[in-house]
Amino acid sequence: MYMNDIDNNSDDELKRIYSLKNIAVVGMSPTEGKPSNYVPKYLIERGYNIIPVNPIYEEILGNKSYPKVSDIPYHVDIVDIFRKSEDVLPVVQDAILKNGIKVIWMQLGIHNKEAKEIAEKKDIGVIYNRCILKEHQRLF
Repeated sequence: MYMNDIDNNSDDELKRIYSLKNIAVVGMSPTEGKPSNYVPKYLIERGYNIIPVNPIYEEILGNKSYPKVSDIPYHVDIVDIFRKSEDVLPVVQDAILKNGIKVIWMQLGIHNKEAKEIAEKKDIGVIYNRCILKEHQRLF
């Protein structure tokens, strides 16, 4: 994948996505300074409901952590993925088991074509190779 290879969502579509407030963050970390910690923290500070998804931790940034997206007992709009591209497919396969997910967001440097196609077949929007924090700062 090339770094300039990103999805073709327009700025208007991205702005609409940011109106969704429940975001499951897969691979979220309790370690300060890691993108998988400061990016969700940024979103929390802007009023988003962040649901950590990391089987190693009980809680991250004061929020209960779940082993996988399908274990979350309430509504999720966006699944934001901080995993290597080759580890994304099982995350997306699990996420689509949960009804109501509108967007799969693969962070900067992450793209899995097969995962993208599976999500799109279920009418789930896909964003890849973009940072949810940087895009938010750019648009707002």
